[in-house]
Amino acid sequence: MIESKMKWKITYNDPVQGDRSSRPGGLTPLTKQLLEKRGIFEPEAEQRFLHPSFEQLHDPFLMEGMEKAVARVKEAAAAGEPVLVFGDYDADGVSSTTLMIEALREAGVECDFYIPNRFTEGYGPNKEAFQFAFDSGYGVIITVDTGIAAVEEAAFAKELGLDLIITDHHEVQETLPDAFAIIHPKTSADYPFQELAGVGVAFKFAHALLGECPKHFLDLVVIGTIADLVPLVDENRVLSYFGLKAISQSKRPGIQALRNVCSIEGEMDEETIGFTIGPRINAVGRLQDAAPAVDLLLSESLEEAQEMAAFINQLNQERQKIVAAIAKEAEEMVVNEQGVADEVIVVAKEGWNPGVLGIVASKLVRQFDRPAIVLGVDSEKGVAKGSARSIDAFDMFTNCMEVRHRFLHFGGHAQAAGMTVELDQLDALREDLIGIARKKLSADDYQQVLDIETTVAVDDVSLKQIEEIDQLRPFGMGNPKPLFHLKHTPKEVRLIGSKKNHLKFQFQGEQVKVDGIAFGLGELYTQLSPHAVMDFVGELGVNEWNGRKNLQVMIRDISVTEWQLFDHRGSRHLEKNIAVPPQEKYGAVSFQDKEAAPFDLPVLKPEQVMDESSWDGLLILDLPREMKELTSMLEAVQVKKVYACYHLEESTFLKTWPSRDHFKWFYGMLLKRGRFDMNKEADLLAGRKGWDRSMVEFISEVFFELQFVKIKDGILTVESEPSQKDLRESSLYIEREEQLKMEQTLYYSTYKELKEWFDRYLNQRSKQVKEEVVNGL
Repeated sequence: MIESKMKWKITYNDPVQGDRSSRPGGLTPLTKQLLEKRGIFEPEAEQRFLHPSFEQLHDPFLMEGMEKAVARVKEAAAAGEPVLVFGDYDADGVSSTTLMIEALREAGVECDFYIPNRFTEGYGPNKEAFQFAFDSGYGVIITVDTGIAAVEEAAFAKELGLDLIITDHHEVQETLPDAFAIIHPKTSADYPFQELAGVGVAFKFAHALLGECPKHFLDLVVIGTIADLVPLVDENRVLSYFGLKAISQSKRPGIQALRNVCSIEGEMDEETIGFTIGPRINAVGRLQDAAPAVDLLLSESLEEAQEMAAFINQLNQERQKIVAAIAKEAEEMVVNEQGVADEVIVVAKEGWNPGVLGIVASKLVRQFDRPAIVLGVDSEKGVAKGSARSIDAFDMFTNCMEVRHRFLHFGGHAQAAGMTVELDQLDALREDLIGIARKKLSADDYQQVLDIETTVAVDDVSLKQIEEIDQLRPFGMGNPKPLFHLKHTPKEVRLIGSKKNHLKFQFQGEQVKVDGIAFGLGELYTQLSPHAVMDFVGELGVNEWNGRKNLQVMIRDISVTEWQLFDHRGSRHLEKNIAVPPQEKYGAVSFQDKEAAPFDLPVLKPEQVMDESSWDGLLILDLPREMKELTSMLEAVQVKKVYACYHLEESTFLKTWPSRDHFKWFYGMLLKRGRFDMNKEADLLAGRKGWDRSMVEFISEVFFELQFVKIKDGILTVESEPSQKDLRESSLYIEREEQLKMEQTLYYSTYKELKEWFDRYLNQRSKQVKEEVVNGL
């Protein structure tokens, strides 16, 4: 038995049954079920989802402030008045800035961009930057992907006489800035979709400004939309769907250079953006000024772009090293200072690079299943600045807003936020958030959740079905990549990877072979019996290598719901084949008074095992003297894993077992001869009859016990008046018969036979409870 690491959320009633093949002109039942889970039932809605079109985009002028903002920019264009684009330093901000600059240039506006330095200026608009813009002759500032929380900065811009146009998508706080215009889906009651990324809002502004849908910006739109983890539904689905096609065919030198440096071939998908393109663009602003990332995307020279892309790739490698070092320190702080993680993790240290703390927070969330705030300390200023990431059940924005007074600056979303805190507020902030979590969350809320679409059989997995599921792409927030539950016994399990920390499975159905890859689950290798029926959750896909396509499932979590038998009979190297998890209760039982057990486990007698009602694992070191010793112990306890570790020094089963005819012939021979010298004649008799000497000795000892013969100095003679007795009246005969049966059952049986035998006796208490529950219904 192996418990799943995550909480499996079963949201369907019954798995799809029967034929799952595509109907003429239609979808398979499985694909229809996936669509229905996404709220799509009607054929027209199916078509809209599976085949997005630009007609599904909403009118940009439905967004409040759009008309006023566009008119002001056109006025600036006509007057030759320069406009400054104020962006953010992440991938969404960089792509938003690039898009807005190109749209303004296309509209004939003189413009430039400004992205604050994360380390010297922090997040969002600031008065110094606005003063710089005013002193430089700018009359209009357009923010992209930032600004909705800049109340004081907007007031300062107004004092200077700057017209501030805010385009943003972050959560709206209690007070809106007093800006010339605010373009934000969540402040626009008439706008149908509120979940655009910052670059999506910039795209809508460009649409309104240029008078037509600017499809040539889609290769920029897709970067910020996917990298910022906004829900890929409604307009975001349209923009990302066509954006992936656009970026895959993009002639933009910056995109071409990124493809080259990342060795991207063929079509890009959402994973290419999320795990390859996005992190590299993000890396620039995490370690230094983000301007080079904008310059890369704006570049018109492939040679120049390749130099910048190589530099950015180097920054990303440096970023990875910094993240690994800080994450290690943060993990040690959580464990050392707290023993176990609090309901909300808040860690801070001087010298931590603020630019990567969001990634570190994400790592802590994954490792400890807790919301995490990670801050870099600036002791000179007396503040700590950093990022937060959260679990599904804890809305970081809403809950932090309840203690807004603890922050100097705060903003973000439900799952991610940025903040600045005075050092003397850190302990109070931690206690406040822990208190909120204790009130609102249960123990289950801290377990990662896997939302399972349905159960499928291995034989239901096909290339055609996977291709149909892929029509739901791009996957992301709001349209997650489908996770499926499968149940099967693997044909093969092995460790892979340079560190041997991943698992590879091969599942063989009646007609289909499916590979399974479980990254990071290598520690389960010794905990999985090769014959176990596994439950696992994963993503279906195709692994293409050298032109061959293999069906594959990327396994996210594994469980085994039944007890497992590990067959190490006869093995002399138990330490190599068995791993005892330190947190589990294991014992080693001996029926023959063994003194030592592997792994320094205490050697227990059967009655000591029965003193405990349940065990995670039991190692059976030797065979019992009587089968009842073992069956009584098994019936009295519940065990998740049983290890058959015994071997035989001398086997009864391998010796010749005498039949009644053997006994009859031997007795007749004694009657005829009158005497038999065991010392001189036993080997001769055994050789002539094709017996084993031990069989001659055994027959003689049984006859002696039954008083059929006398034995003196190895000489057998027949009793003059033997009593009438059956062979089974001999305790020696019965003992040998029982030993033979025990060896045959417990040692020389197949794995399947041994498992079935244990099943009859093991976990009887658990089985009884199940029967009572069923009967009680």
